[in-house]
Parts: sequence; C-alpha cells; structure tokens
Amino acid sequence: MESLAEQYDEAMLEFSRGEYDGAIARLKAVLDAEPQHFDAQLALGMAYYRKGDYAAAIAEGRKAEQVRPQDQLVHTNLSLFYMKAGDKATAEHHGLQARISSWRTDQQAPPDARAAEPELQMAKPKLEPVKLPGKFPDMPWKKKTTGKRLPDAP
Repeated sequence: MESLAEQYDEAMLEFSRGEYDGAIARLKAVLDAEPQHFDAQLALGMAYYRKGDYAAAIAEGRKAEQVRPQDQLVHTNLSLFYMKAGDKATAEHHGLQARISSWRTDQQAPPDARAAEPELQMAKPKLEPVKLPGKFPDMPWKKKTTGKRLPDAP
C-alpha cells in the first residue's frame, strides 16, 4: 500500500495533468486517512475550482480555513472561488484577509541566517579611500576665448 505522501503525490500528478476527477478521488482518500492534511484539503478545493464546481470549491476551501484560519493561500483561493461564484463582497473580504495574512508572515519571517552568523557572510573587498585631486584639470575640449566677442547672428 502507498504511503500517505505517495498518495498525495499521485493526486498532484493527476491534478497537473488536468485529470481532476482522479485527483479529487485520491485527495479524498488522503483526507479520509488524515483529515487535517492541509495541502490535500487546499488542493481538493482547487481541483473542484478547475472543474468549474465553485460551490464544492468554496466548501473545501472553508474546510482548509478551519485547519489554518490565517493562511494567506487559503484566503487567496477563497477570494478566487467566491469571485467566480459571483459573490464579489465575500471575495473582496477574503482578498483583504489574504493581504493581512501576508503582512503577518512578513513580520514573523526568521531573520536572515547570514546576518545572524557573521562568519558565514561572503568576503567583501576592502575599499581603499579615494584621493581627490587638489585642482581639477582644465577642460581641453572647450575652446579658450581670448576676450573677443563673436558677432551676433542676423
């Protein structure tokens, strides 16, 4: 028997081929074995969406929201599903929730590992100070005028 990860991978392979009915059956089998499998729940909603079954896509998207209520991708998908279903107000609500979730993840992002460990930083060349000339050279491309004035143009 396939492991849960293999079942999920097979479902995603079918999804990528456009075989949405097969993907839905496999994703449901994964969710029967592990109801909290977030990726399978999210993919199931998208498979229904690709089939054009927006009501089922919304139902599965809401289940994914129960697993991870502040996930950006959940709200992005729900916004898309509601928009296609014709519920613009709810779609805009989930679009806003997706943006808020993205701000949360930006603040919670771990600091750059290279900044935390200076010995892992790339070597930087030493910058030598630039010596400015005391006097800037003349501009040889400009002609020197001897004080004569050119006649005015007619």
